[in-house]
Amino acid sequence: MSAVDTALLAAPFTAYDELVACVRAGGLGPDPAGLRIAVAFTTRQAVRHEGRSGGYRNEVLSLRLGAAVGSCAVEPGALPERAVEECAGVDVARLLEHPLPAVRVAALDAYLMHLAPHTPDNGARPVALPAGTSLEKSVARARAVVELLELPVGATVLVVGVVNSLLAELRGRGLGYVPCDLKGGRTEWGEEVVTDALTAAGRCDALLVSGMTLGNGTFEPLRRHAVRHGKQLVMFAQTGSAVLPRFLGHGVSAVCAEPYPFFWLDGGPGVVHRYGGPRADDGYGGACPEGSR
Repeated sequence: MSAVDTALLAAPFTAYDELVACVRAGGLGPDPAGLRIAVAFTTRQAVRHEGRSGGYRNEVLSLRLGAAVGSCAVEPGALPERAVEECAGVDVARLLEHPLPAVRVAALDAYLMHLAPHTPDNGARPVALPAGTSLEKSVARARAVVELLELPVGATVLVVGVVNSLLAELRGRGLGYVPCDLKGGRTEWGEEVVTDALTAAGRCDALLVSGMTLGNGTFEPLRRHAVRHGKQLVMFAQTGSAVLPRFLGHGVSAVCAEPYPFFWLDGGPGVVHRYGGPRADDGYGGACPEGSR
């Protein structure tokens, strides 16, 4: 198949492995064996927002396919130096079988971004980001993500991938939360960060989850939990921004997609893209958090 199957691409998938198998078979469009990654690169960042007590580091692998860039965040230092060289000039089909999960996710993201970029025709609703400091932009994007939740005051949200601006926005809306991150630690307000997302999900009313879960293998259990219990699952995604909208209606209730270049790369205006969730007031609303906290 060479043409993009827009009907199948628009239909939600019921599992991550199902989507990967369909792409590998050329079921959505061009054979991935015939498409080569032109550029592979990493983006590394350290951040310490003014007025915040802690700092963070981020590292992202990105692959360019034509005009599209697919990305997958990794734990800083976890990506071998050889990974970039191993990806450049290689066809997507081979990269979908690469031993490193980050490479496989970035390749899938690039392929799907190539087929269905974030445009209104593909279901995306653009949200303008204002220029500003790193903290101002972090706060703005947090607002847009939390707006995708439909919860009463007092409800509790599992936040997977601790983003202090997200937690502050939840607090400001009268929502409780359980912060979760594989690194553990404590939040800006001294709250314990749990490390077992699936166990914590049982005591929460909704889930707010980083796209990084695609790369560490924890997305599918959380998606299945949302399906089984009828809970909202909102994804904030620099990782897999073109992948996660494919699961809307099958566990994922909304996505805030932020493809490369990410908001934290400069102080100028930008845009993110929302799928699903409440449709009211989709003008200025901020952006979605994943990288800089």
